[in-house]
Amino acid sequence: MALQEKLDRFNKQQEKCQSMLSNIAAKSSSSRAAAAPKPASAPPFSGARPSAPVKFSNDTERLQHINSIRKSPVGARMKRVIDILFQTRQAFTPEQINEACYVDVNGNRDVFEGLRKNPKVYYDGKRFSYKAKHDVKNKNELLVLIRKFIEGIAVIDLKDAYPNVMEDLQALKAAGQIWLLSNFDSQEDIAFPNDPRVPIKVDDDLKELFRSIELPRDMLDIEKDLQKNGMKPATNTAKRRAAAQVQGFSAKPKPKQKNKEFSKKAKLTNAHLPDLFQNLKNS
Repeated sequence: MALQEKLDRFNKQQEKCQSMLSNIAAKSSSSRAAAAPKPASAPPFSGARPSAPVKFSNDTERLQHINSIRKSPVGARMKRVIDILFQTRQAFTPEQINEACYVDVNGNRDVFEGLRKNPKVYYDGKRFSYKAKHDVKNKNELLVLIRKFIEGIAVIDLKDAYPNVMEDLQALKAAGQIWLLSNFDSQEDIAFPNDPRVPIKVDDDLKELFRSIELPRDMLDIEKDLQKNGMKPATNTAKRRAAAQVQGFSAKPKPKQKNKEFSKKAKLTNAHLPDLFQNLKNS
């Protein structure tokens, strides 16, 4: 019996709480309705269309980039144009250059004249294009050019001929049509033609003997070696040094300035020709 009384009391409390919550919800909705503003009366209809919202450019970064280019030094703008000409290997009008790299060639006389006179740029009166040091366009023309330089041609002078010139050089070397030899002084490669009419086979013993030969450093020793082998030296270092001592000059010869053209192509040793004999060994 006591349990039933407690259950009835609990149910009454629940009903009382539910009633209180309902009253609170009703009051809240009525207060929001009273606070809501009344809609303003619509203006009389007019035939004029509402003005379009103002739109700001979303291309600000590009415009700032163009502005920075056009305010850059003349040399920097010229470099941009030459880079485009080099990469594409196409001829561009001034208008096309402006579209490609934002350099206004027609709008700046210094840029125009600088490009027109630049040794790396060719201008035909209407279009600008890249001008390589050697006008070759493919592997066959490259081989013809190298064969004209019996004494060798520096690879650095061929690098800008056309985009895949370095791959063609390696292909010509692999085919045995040219030699690519390195200069130890400048670490530059020199391309030499390999005349197919003169096949050469060298024994391994002769190759080793050739590589082991070390030239004397003193001209006196060189002259003595030449005389031992029955050859007459073109110089007389002993006589020249004796005359220098009599005249009061130092007996030590003055160091001569290296001939750049010679140093690029060869040295007075046999060690700079490993590729030559490696290829001969394989032949």
